[in-house]
Amino acid sequence: MTNSNKGKVDWLEELKWPDSGLLPAVAQDSETGQVLMVAWMNAAALQATVVEGCAVYWSRSRQKLWRKGEQSGHVQTVSEVLIDCDSDTIVLQVEQQGGIACHTGRRSCFYRKLVNNEWEEVEPVLKSPEEIYKS
Repeated sequence: MTNSNKGKVDWLEELKWPDSGLLPAVAQDSETGQVLMVAWMNAAALQATVVEGCAVYWSRSRQKLWRKGEQSGHVQTVSEVLIDCDSDTIVLQVEQQGGIACHTGRRSCFYRKLVNNEWEEVEPVLKSPEEIYKS
């Protein structure tokens, strides 16, 4: 990802940050268009993503910046950052390293589909969480 305004952060102010300071961020496979996951970003996470070229989110449970793949190795290399027409949702076009975005070991966090009023798992586990998150 190239950014000719690396030092300039005025673009951050153009987003409509709510009182919580968090906007939803959708990670989408840049080749296939598959939605891999949804997370949250604050201004610091978005700025770090642009500067580093890899997805950085805000972890609501840990209350800190979370670099995707920092434990699992499943880094998301960002090729584009887009915002919606209301300037309140972010889409990251990413290359998913290791082919796994979900902490359950699946390609996508969206692996359950409603079929006949029941949630059916439609994506296989590619690697067990125990293997991914070895201490």
